[in-house]
Amino acid sequence: RYNGEVGDIVVGRITEVQQKRWKVETNSRLDSVLLLSSMNLPGGELRRRSAEDELAMRDYLQEGDLISAEVQSVFSDGAVSLHTRSLKYGKLGQGVLVQVSPSLVKRQKTHFHDLPCGASVILGNNGFIWIYPTPEQKDEEAGGFTTNLEPVPLSDREVISRLRNCIVALVTQQLMLFDTSILYCYEASLPHQIKDILKPEVMEEIVLETRQRLLDLEG
Repeated sequence: RYNGEVGDIVVGRITEVQQKRWKVETNSRLDSVLLLSSMNLPGGELRRRSAEDELAMRDYLQEGDLISAEVQSVFSDGAVSLHTRSLKYGKLGQGVLVQVSPSLVKRQKTHFHDLPCGASVILGNNGFIWIYPTPEQKDEEAGGFTTNLEPVPLSDREVISRLRNCIVALVTQQLMLFDTSILYCYEASLPHQIKDILKPEVMEEIVLETRQRLLDLEG
């Protein structure tokens, strides 16, 4: 299970809409909380939250929605309070969620990566990893609430599927997940078909190559 620390980046799923707050599943022992006051309102407005905002909470986020957020504080019982006060956080649109052990996610300065292969990943410290098509332009207007529901082209879906299988391979072989390890594994997997990456002998081969390249990098 995930033990939250202040400043961690997490990916979570909304489980309940309550008064002035959402409950979020973040792979920790207790549900995490996102307060209405800890999020940007659509359009980035800064003002006190009104009764109308409370009534409109479901328009922003409802059960089942995925969000990216930052841990704002940790309560004495270990429960975590989140915020989405920066435009890089907010509701997640189309993509694939992979759940791994939080211990395999390497702590880095940034956990948002646009990979050169054409997809992006959010490596949640809580072991929830989100893989999605790299957005063409950053839409700063909406404050992180409009989700792009355009059909994702096949080429992007293939990149995302390959990345997903590579992450599964790295996790199976207990290799730490960070942008470089994922990218090296992706490149090592290119000679193989996407579905073949999950075969144990292929997994072993591409992760071995990844490990070797990471060692060469450290030199």
